[in-house]
Amino acid sequence: MEANHQHAGYVFNIQQFSVHDGPGIRTMVFLKGCPLRCRWCSNPESQDTRPELAYNPNKCIGLAACGSCLKACPHKAIRPADNDKPAVDREVCRRCFNCTTACPTTALHTFGQLMTVDDILAVVESDNVFYSRSGGGLTVSGGEPLLQGDFTLALLKEAKRRRLNTAMETSGYAHWQTLAEACRYLNTLIYDIKCLDAGRHRTHTRLPNQLILENFNKVTAAFPDLPVLVRTPVIPGFNDTEADIAAISDFLKGRAGVSYELLPYHRLGQQKYEFLGIEYPLGGTSLNEATLARLQAVKNQKQY
Repeated sequence: MEANHQHAGYVFNIQQFSVHDGPGIRTMVFLKGCPLRCRWCSNPESQDTRPELAYNPNKCIGLAACGSCLKACPHKAIRPADNDKPAVDREVCRRCFNCTTACPTTALHTFGQLMTVDDILAVVESDNVFYSRSGGGLTVSGGEPLLQGDFTLALLKEAKRRRLNTAMETSGYAHWQTLAEACRYLNTLIYDIKCLDAGRHRTHTRLPNQLILENFNKVTAAFPDLPVLVRTPVIPGFNDTEADIAAISDFLKGRAGVSYELLPYHRLGQQKYEFLGIEYPLGGTSLNEATLARLQAVKNQKQY
């Protein structure tokens, strides 16, 4: 596949100076679109493949002082509310985003912008000095980056041509051919395995796990020299038992180049649900520190 530098994809965030998602200091590129609907998702703005309207009322200066958004919306999707603030009718909104251009405080803003391979790599390469000293580079994430498969492949191929260290985070829910092609351009693969129970996986993510596990088996067989970091987000009421973590650890046992880590549940993305007008599914759920310590001990006993 020939990389097309002008091939464009939807990006909702670029995070520089990350140290948790691959070796060294890295630049994270978050692509829109995900087939899963994980109930704990900390990036709800990643799920839809299209740009989305976000509204942060705390930044709004009020209709009496402004009101530009009401005038800018041709579909009358923005209306006065009782608190001198606008309200967004998302059933009427057609995502023209005129309101975001008119808003002087960015209370109304867009999650997702179209960027080319060259646009992204210009940002990534601005931190080259940090990569050379730390062994860092580019990490492509999402959402599920392979949902924008052609764009992700073009980005990874061009990054490798420019001698950037590359990593990718994936749910594993993707066409095998696309995943295999991506692995050719990776220094590290970060792979989510959330739960081995297919029924619970479907209940909490909308989709079963068969394809995810099949793809993982194929990756480790076809790319034995590719370092793979498997991650399990520990979610209360879903996979926070010793049996769950032991089962995943046993599934990974004996695979060369595979490491494993647990990610504790958090609610850091909850406010973004409010900006999108979506109810946060897990409410006040929290993860007990003692539970996490017990699960870490199970994982460590399995020598990961």
